[in-house]
Amino acid sequence: VSFKDVAVELTQEEWQHMGPAQRTLYRDVMLENYSHLVSVGYCITKPEVIFKLEQGEEPWSLEEESPNHSYLGEFLNPGRRNSGTVR
Repeated sequence: VSFKDVAVELTQEEWQHMGPAQRTLYRDVMLENYSHLVSVGYCITKPEVIFKLEQGEEPWSLEEESPNHSYLGEFLNPGRRNSGTVR
């Protein structure tokens, strides 16, 4: 299992559609997943998304932005086709 296996990347649009409780849950789950991997000896350089979440920043960056970036868009916007990836 790698961090990419348990991480979900969001677009700016997806993040904007999330409410405060959803954003907090996303932060908590991403930080917890990373913490669990580290606790079982998974040694990697801390991903940028973890640095951002620890600082209370938004998890996406403009250079990574793409319109079909993750499956979360389909969850947040049912009926909109989304062929992106979950990383």
